[in-house]
Amino acid sequence: MKYLNLIGRKSELFTNDISCYEKELYSTVSSSRFLVIGGAGSIGQAVTKEIFKRHPKKLHVVDISENNLVELVRDIRSSFGYIDGDFQTFALDVGSIEYDAFIAADGAYDYVLNLSALKHVRSEKDPFTLMRMIDVNIFNTEKTLRQSIEKGIKKYFCVSTDKAANPVNMMGGSKRIMEMFLMRKSKDIEISTARFANVAFSDGSLLHGFDQRIKKRQPIVAPNDIKRYFVIPKESGELCLMSCIFGENRDIFFPKLSEDLHLISFADIAVKYLNDLGFEPYLCDSEDQARELVHSLPKENKWPCLFTKSDTTGEKDFEEFFTENETLDVESFHNLGVIKNEVNYNNDLLENFTNRIDQMKKAKRWSKQEIVDLFNEMIPNFGHKETGKYLDSKM
Repeated sequence: MKYLNLIGRKSELFTNDISCYEKELYSTVSSSRFLVIGGAGSIGQAVTKEIFKRHPKKLHVVDISENNLVELVRDIRSSFGYIDGDFQTFALDVGSIEYDAFIAADGAYDYVLNLSALKHVRSEKDPFTLMRMIDVNIFNTEKTLRQSIEKGIKKYFCVSTDKAANPVNMMGGSKRIMEMFLMRKSKDIEISTARFANVAFSDGSLLHGFDQRIKKRQPIVAPNDIKRYFVIPKESGELCLMSCIFGENRDIFFPKLSEDLHLISFADIAVKYLNDLGFEPYLCDSEDQARELVHSLPKENKWPCLFTKSDTTGEKDFEEFFTENETLDVESFHNLGVIKNEVNYNNDLLENFTNRIDQMKKAKRWSKQEIVDLFNEMIPNFGHKETGKYLDSKM
């Protein structure tokens, strides 16, 4: 409940939906086999817990982070104990030969959930990390989809992002293109996905950074002009599982906007966060002042903060879960909306994208502008704006 208070809420979003469908959820999960890819990230851990506590026949979790997998197992054992089903974790890179061998050796699952992603806007700052984002968000998805089809998997779920709706940054653009690749494969396997808000205090997020700054006795920095929708980790897991189990082919689930789900600024959350710890925010005028005052202010139960306007590349002025051209179902669930899709994709466009990226890789030379131009070809009215400033240049 701590996170709920900090994001300005008193209750969880999906309590009614989970309660209404719990019997069917438990029946399906307890009789099924699951593979969770990217299961040691914040959303992946939340999804894994939602599956584990409903006693699946088989739950395999793959992630590149060995340390996070260790913590996931400790967390699950400490909270839920043990199940009769086959629960194992594997520290593997989805793009590797080892992962391919792992799938070839077993691969017997009913549901594959892909939570693996490069999710940070800051990852588009250089052409090399940007190419890895394309690999992880698009081509690893295409690869695991192909393997799922070959293995006769019943359902494939892949997490998207609210930033895929009218994207303005390369991360959102990569997820929008990923949705196009998903659409093509939906003729061969049942697919569902989810777009949702920021996950409060997820690994690497600005809010998670608040925890780190306090532990390291450093100033709190946040934009005061950006407002976002937030869900807590548990809600992210519930949203993904509901889409995976109940989503029809090509459905995209999202949290319905309501008085419970509202926009809140990072600066406002920072104030609530510090108040919760017993500190009063002290607004500073510069990074230098904030760094200096952190040595003295905490003794007075005050904490130095720098709240400024955002001027970095890729920040979207507002958040949206769907576009005006998408067909919505807002009646089937209490707090879950569903975007309904028919098969619609341009195969020539997808093949051109794949070939152009392959050419860049083979040449071992590419520029960010080349990739931006390619994204502009893929996404009508792609709103990418280059400011020349990135989060790595800020405190």
